[in-house]
Amino acid sequence: MYTNILGYNVYNRSKDEFIDLIKTKEEKVNIISGNPEILYNGLINPMLSKVFKSEDAVIIPDGIGTVIASKIMKNPVKERIAGIEVMKEIIEYCIMNNQKIYLLGATQETIEKCTENLKKQYSNLKIAGFHNGYFDIDNCEEIIKDIIEQNPYAIFIAMGSPRQELFIQKYKEQINSRIFMGVGGSFDIFAGTLKRAPKWMIKLGLEWLYRVSKEPWRIRRLSAIPKFLLLVIKDQKNRRKK
Repeated sequence: MYTNILGYNVYNRSKDEFIDLIKTKEEKVNIISGNPEILYNGLINPMLSKVFKSEDAVIIPDGIGTVIASKIMKNPVKERIAGIEVMKEIIEYCIMNNQKIYLLGATQETIEKCTENLKKQYSNLKIAGFHNGYFDIDNCEEIIKDIIEQNPYAIFIAMGSPRQELFIQKYKEQINSRIFMGVGGSFDIFAGTLKRAPKWMIKLGLEWLYRVSKEPWRIRRLSAIPKFLLLVIKDQKNRRKK
């Protein structure tokens, strides 16, 4: 069910199987969208490493670099699992089971448009509440109180890494939600300010290239991919020697 990549247990079955797994879990789940940048940051940030390796965390292979890493480790994942697609599946599950979601992150304009568009797209979706991501995570009692009172089944946090992971780690014991998920730029996509890559690019594993073409500042973050893969290659060689 999992492929070990540099000490991370990365889910290695299909998206449908992953969704089935999440549905049957009775305990809280922190879904990590494991692209190489996020996983590499976990290697140099002890707090992130602790979050990613905790018992309630499930890492999905969200990134072609993670898929390649699994092949290097000779235990390939079945497919890349995009975080936004998992988010959509959870939303649909909540609709079918009369559950609520909570949205936290992005700018005020983006979160409002995201909420508006989600309501249009999913007329029966219950959005318990939303709040932008511009607040002090060490001083946000009113936000936590609101989430607790609304009692959503799933809470989606779009505040970038590592801030969204810090928030989840700090408050997941207080909040009685079943699913916690950092979703990066997904709110921007739902809001319409960003678009996903064409299907053919997604299929070929080139969604990262499309995002860089639309947001050139992301090119600086791509350096994490070769660094991550070099560490994976080194780890695999060391395993062979043993």
